Amino acid sequence: MTLSGQCLCGAIRYQLSGTPKVVALCHCRDCRRSAGAPVVAWAMFPEAALSVTQGQPKTINSSGTAMRSFCADCGTGLFYRNAAALPGIVDVQSATLDDPEALPPTVQVQTAERLGWMQHIHELPGFERFPS
Repeated sequence: MTLSGQCLCGAIRYQLSGTPKVVALCHCRDCRRSAGAPVVAWAMFPEAALSVTQGQPKTINSSGTAMRSFCADCGTGLFYRNAAALPGIVDVQSATLDDPEALPPTVQVQTAERLGWMQHIHELPGFERFPS
C-alpha cells in the first residue's frame, strides 16, 4: 500500500509505504494543544515507511523526548516521533492523507485525558454544511 498526504497549504508533501501498525485516536492533552482539536487521528508506521517528497517540515521538542513536525508556513501538524518510547516509529496525522478514509482508526488511546463532553459527541445534532 502506498499513501500520500500534505499540509493544508501544500508546501509539505509526503508518501507512506506499507501498512500501519495501528491507527488510533489520541485524546492526550499534548495532542489536543498541538492540533487545537479535541482528538487527533494517528497512523503508526516504521520510520523507513515515510518519505517527505516536497518541502521541509519544522520539528520541535514538544515534551521531553517527543518531537512534533509540522508545516512552518500553515502550521499543519504532520508527524510525531518519540525515540525513547517508540523507537523506529513515526506517527502520521492521518487526517493529512490525500485519502484519510483509507486508514480508519481502530482504537482510542489516552482516554484518561479525554474531554468529558467527547463521550457524548455522537448525541449532538449534525448538519451536512453550516446551518442556515
